[in-house]
Amino acid sequence: MVGNRAWFAGLFSGSGKRRQVSAEKIVLDLTPLQRLQSLKERLNVPYDETRTDHQESLRALWNASFPDTELTSLVSEQWKDMGWQGVNPATDFRGCGFVSLENLLFFARTYPQASFKRLMLKQQGMRTTWEYPFAVAGVNISYMLIQLLELNSVRPKSLPGINFIKVLTEHEDAFDVLYCIAFEMMDAQWLAMRASYMQFKEVLEATRQQLERELSLEDLNGIHDLPACNLLYK
Repeated sequence: MVGNRAWFAGLFSGSGKRRQVSAEKIVLDLTPLQRLQSLKERLNVPYDETRTDHQESLRALWNASFPDTELTSLVSEQWKDMGWQGVNPATDFRGCGFVSLENLLFFARTYPQASFKRLMLKQQGMRTTWEYPFAVAGVNISYMLIQLLELNSVRPKSLPGINFIKVLTEHEDAFDVLYCIAFEMMDAQWLAMRASYMQFKEVLEATRQQLERELSLEDLNGIHDLPACNLLYK
C-alpha cells in the first residue's frame, strides 16, 4: 500500500455464475504482449515535479476537476479540496509514479460528470463524516491494480493477469478503463459497508477480490465484458 497512512478494501459478492477458466487454456499472442510492454514502460516513470510535461499534466488534472476555479500554484492548499494529503500532490505520487496521475487524468477526461465528479464530490449515497480522500484513494487504486495484474512481473502467472492481456487485444486503454471501474467498485463498496476513514483498507481489499473474480471469468474477452463495467454508465 502507498501513501503516508495505512488504510484500504472488500466488495459485493462476485458474479460466480459464469464458469471460470484455468490459466493453462489461455494462449497469449504478440500484439497484446506488445501493449503490455508499453504499459510496463509507463509504470517505470516516476513523477518528477521538475519536468514540464508532468507539471502540465498535474495542472490539467486540476482544470478537469475544477474548471471554474483557477489554480494559484502547483503547490497550494487548494489541492486538499481534491483529497490530497498536503499542499503538494508530488509527495503522494512517490508511491506509484506518474501512471497514477495519468489514471486520474484519464478518469477526469473520459467520464467527467457521470463518474469522476460524482465520486470526487461524494454526490451519491449516505456519506460519513470521515470520508476517504478522493485523490489519494486514486493513487492507491493504481497501486492495487498493478499488484493484482502482476504488471511488475516478467509475465503474469495468475488468471486475472493473463486474462488482462487478452483484454488488451480489444482495448488499448484497458488499464485506464479498468482503473475507472475499480474506482466505482470501491466507492460502491464503501457505501455498502457504510465505511469510514479507518476502514478504507478493508474496502480496497474487497474491491481487489471482486476484480479478481471478474477477471477470472471464462467469457472475458474485452473490458466491457466485466459485470462491474456498467457502474461507469449509471
